[in-house]
Amino acid sequence: MVDLNISALQSRQAPADREPGAQPEPIWDIIELLFFAYRDFVGDPDDALARFNFGRAHHRVLHFVNRNPGMKVADLLDILKITKQSLGRVLKQLVDQGYIVQKEGANDRRQRLLYATGKGEALAMRLANLQTERISRALAELGPGAHENARQFLIAMINVENRSQAMKLTARSDQKRKSIP
Repeated sequence: MVDLNISALQSRQAPADREPGAQPEPIWDIIELLFFAYRDFVGDPDDALARFNFGRAHHRVLHFVNRNPGMKVADLLDILKITKQSLGRVLKQLVDQGYIVQKEGANDRRQRLLYATGKGEALAMRLANLQTERISRALAELGPGAHENARQFLIAMINVENRSQAMKLTARSDQKRKSIP
């Protein structure tokens, strides 16, 4: 279990000298640590992607397509919260270079279903392994229960209205992993 200093937390939430209705003091340490952690978490894959002239958008697209074979373009747009134009540019590069294939939907030919190719799966796994190494090192430093505590913290950081979708996606993608048709 994470050791929290409740008095420090309470002092941030309701200091005696704070005016009623005033904003609490920002939690600078966590804010900045999240920036640094994110920088380093994506930095390892960024270095690998640079060799292909790919960026973080390519990584996110490849990650979700690899984890969810047959994903609809519309669902990917909803997850990534980017414009069709942004996705179209990134997706075109990934398709043109043989990392992703698009297929028509069996029931609706207007649907575009996305699949990682063998080449795409290999790159997605290489990037995931880089990030897994970093996560594993961090969790090992924290000891027993760290994985579940980190998981619960990250879930709590997701907007309440988006948590269900995120939880379904992570559960579904664990069950749905399969080879390209």
